[in-house]
Amino acid sequence: MTTVLFLGLGHMGGPMAANLVAAGHRVLGFDVVPAALEAARTAGVEVVADTVAAAAEADVVLTMLPNGALVHEVYRGPADGSAPGLLAAARPGTVFLDCSTIDVAQAREAAAMAEQAGMRAADAPVSGGVVGAEAGTLAFMVGASDEVFAEVLPLLEVMGRRIVHCGGPGLGQAAKVCNNMVLGITQIAVAEAFVLGERLGLEHQALYDVMSEASGQCWALTTNCPVPGPVPGSPANRGFQPGFAGALMLKDLTLALQALDSQGVEGGLGRAAQAIYAEYAAGEGAGRDFSGIIETIRAAEKEH
Repeated sequence: MTTVLFLGLGHMGGPMAANLVAAGHRVLGFDVVPAALEAARTAGVEVVADTVAAAAEADVVLTMLPNGALVHEVYRGPADGSAPGLLAAARPGTVFLDCSTIDVAQAREAAAMAEQAGMRAADAPVSGGVVGAEAGTLAFMVGASDEVFAEVLPLLEVMGRRIVHCGGPGLGQAAKVCNNMVLGITQIAVAEAFVLGERLGLEHQALYDVMSEASGQCWALTTNCPVPGPVPGSPANRGFQPGFAGALMLKDLTLALQALDSQGVEGGLGRAAQAIYAEYAAGEGAGRDFSGIIETIRAAEKEH
């Protein structure tokens, strides 16, 4: 049994923590949202109020937080020094496993902070959405040393089905950024194809039947189809209830844009996708599934 301090028990973190409990691990959990804490408690998580004290009991500190700034603050404490960070409280050698999606440079800085404090670190962002978190079928992209990867692998295998060791610190985040840039681009492309098909008189099912078995086949089509009918489990069948919200896709594409800039890569399609999702997430799309971008594309077509 491993004792895990799990910070961030939201739509993704809550089910992940519940799966660890179900597998026989002791999970100490914290979140700022009372409803998330109550759901976690129901699933068997030991809810804690003092994360600093809990860190001293943990073998692994797992973070699932909205951004890199929060990860850094949790590690080292508030900038004003009003409270200690978890790095100062944990036992030497504790593994700090960050499953948030953050900037590559921030991930490498977090790993360096942990190592300088006598801890070990891994970044392991996830893919697979809420459904994957609940089912324990997430994909993890891991950046860590061989030793740390071997140690966290049993925990990741509880929460996920596909775990890939991408290299050293930060390279898990690098893989996530690259993957989700492709996802954002292809979701727009699939949406544009369906809108064009509608204009040309194609039935949705007919176009799906062709594309799903031809060179247009992709995850954005066969799992996240943006029209109701062809893929019954896609968000389009439930009013674009996420799933993976437009605001989160914008976040990931913005991280991709930052990576493009830092590495001097032109990335024209990635930049265009980020701009399109920025418009989508500025309105109701922020809380809707990112496949709902098809409605934005339809609306734009009607204006012409």
